[in-house]
Amino acid sequence: MLQDAATIENKYKLFVQGVSASKQVWGLKDKKGWANSNSSEDEEIGVIPFWSERAYAKASARNEWKDYIPTLIPLPEFLESWCVEMAEAETLAGINWDANMFGNESDALKLALDILNQLNSINSAIAFLNYGSIDEFVAEINESID
Repeated sequence: MLQDAATIENKYKLFVQGVSASKQVWGLKDKKGWANSNSSEDEEIGVIPFWSERAYAKASARNEWKDYIPTLIPLPEFLESWCVEMAEAETLAGINWDANMFGNESDALKLALDILNQLNSINSAIAFLNYGSIDEFVAEINESID
């Protein structure tokens, strides 16, 4: 059964809230690299899936990803490296996909902005390597989008 848009949006919000609180993102990795797929909208666009909890990532480690293991990505690294580099490569982020590889496919910079705004809304401190503050990071993303 296909998930409806509201379910997908709720899973996206859960991801943003969850990673903002835990400061952790989960991916699936094997000895060759990170799990990835193609967009359901356009086969030419790559998608790298991420989860807000290890258990969600582990549940998706099946079929062609059965040899992949849930791997932690610290939130600052995810935002500064992953999201920025994915945006440059025009790769999407798969958010809290289910075991059938179904769920939200988000622009990486939009995802980063949503997480940064959530961090601001909960007054959460986070240390970046390349930015002095959340607001500085948000301003740079907004400049690159415009």
